[in-house]
Amino acid sequence: MNTIPTSQQPPAALIFDLDGTLVDTVDTRITAWLRTFDQYRIPAERGQVAKLIGSDGRRLARVVAEAAGSAIDADLAEEIDRCAGEIYSELNTDPRPLPGARELLQALDDMGLRWAIATSSRPEQVVASIKALKPARPPTIVDGSRVEHAKPAPDLLLFAARELGVEPSRAWYVGDSVWDMQAARAARMPAIGVVSGSATAGELEEAGAWLTVDDLNRLMRMITVPN
Repeated sequence: MNTIPTSQQPPAALIFDLDGTLVDTVDTRITAWLRTFDQYRIPAERGQVAKLIGSDGRRLARVVAEAAGSAIDADLAEEIDRCAGEIYSELNTDPRPLPGARELLQALDDMGLRWAIATSSRPEQVVASIKALKPARPPTIVDGSRVEHAKPAPDLLLFAARELGVEPSRAWYVGDSVWDMQAARAARMPAIGVVSGSATAGELEEAGAWLTVDDLNRLMRMITVPN
């Protein structure tokens, strides 16, 4: 689906995922998780981890451990998630913005359209990626430390909408994973899927996207300035 439904209101704000949506960091995330599971002697496959990127890290740890027959408690899931984040930060030294990311954020600022980033990541993990985007102003960021439940729960998105002062239904959420789409659906927020991560357009639509785009350049051309 590459056109905006005529019944859809123009957005009052946009909320973005970070990894795989604005910056090309999904492979780095996967590598960090695989190294972490290796350290904890939990068998994990690349494809398995790839499908879970974008979800709450503690949830990701539990799902992979359970699949390997190693149930873990909340404390160990937290420890594994933190370890994966530390390894990711060590690896994520030169993240690249995805096509159209910088241009889209600048265009939103020029249009006076509010935007924020809602990411399951811990705050220390987002610094390098935000720096790579070179935003014109310090962005509004809602990270995983701000809520009890990250994606696919809607908490991050609802928090971001409150920070921007808009009703969830008037904010468009842009993400690259099925967890993004599920979170947006739970928040009753129109969801746009970007086919730049591990999910296909079909998977994003099945998870709740009402629009899918190949990259953010296409989305920029579709945005209508609200009256």
